Amino acid sequence: MTRAPRRFAFTSVAGFAIAAACVLGGLLLEKGELRDVGQVTAALIVFGGTMGAVLVGTPNAVLWSALRRLRSLLWEEQEEPSGVIEELIRYSRKARVTGILSLESEAEEIEDPFFRKGMMLLVDGVEAAEIRRVMELDLIIFENQAESDAKVFDTAGGYAPTIGIIGAVIGLIQVMKHLESLSDVGHGIAVAFVATLYGVGLANLVLLPIASRIRVRSELTAHFRELIVEGVIILQAGMNPRLVERMLEGFTKRHTTTAANRATESAVAGRSGAPHDADIAEAG
Repeated sequence: MTRAPRRFAFTSVAGFAIAAACVLGGLLLEKGELRDVGQVTAALIVFGGTMGAVLVGTPNAVLWSALRRLRSLLWEEQEEPSGVIEELIRYSRKARVTGILSLESEAEEIEDPFFRKGMMLLVDGVEAAEIRRVMELDLIIFENQAESDAKVFDTAGGYAPTIGIIGAVIGLIQVMKHLESLSDVGHGIAVAFVATLYGVGLANLVLLPIASRIRVRSELTAHFRELIVEGVIILQAGMNPRLVERMLEGFTKRHTTTAANRATESAVAGRSGAPHDADIAEAG
């Protein structure tokens, strides 16, 4: 089985572009000018301050992991449950004829590391309960890593608006020092609040959406891997290929719905609803 192909995540780029266009478009409709929100000082305070706060509060390993995760926003692996089901059915047919050991050469050629690990455990004769324990442990580690990466952007999204307020206060301090020129006070106040705009915009249009997308992608990948876990366990039970197909198709539909619900909640929850080893053995 080849590794899932990568596809350019057009919606990520389009989302950022639409958000920026609408905000700036609203400014222009109110007869404002782009230079009204183009303040280098405000950008320095907000972007630099947010970055510094994140560096102080985040261990290096976690920070670099989160930055590497950004690639998934532009290039996403397209996991196809139907392709995995077809492969598992083919393995099931071959195993019933020539035995599970005959799958060793094909298992070594699987490009997906998670799927390959499960198949190699199967070929090595590991018991179903142990296979499930090992693979689900890997799955938990993957989910925890994704949540840790998402929290980095959540944290930055919490810092940015507050630092924007700090920038606004600094600007107002400078305005109050020059009250002798009342004609400039209004302009100075407007400029001061640009920092608040930067902070709120950075948090709600960039950082928090990134955290949400990381969680959604993690959920989808986790459910795809749950399908692989169940498929390997079913192979170990030596079930009829037709029954394998029916069980996995039902599992896919059930977990697709669950993934959608969890994605809207933006939280990693415990997995449920998967058939247990005893049930699979009995069905076989």
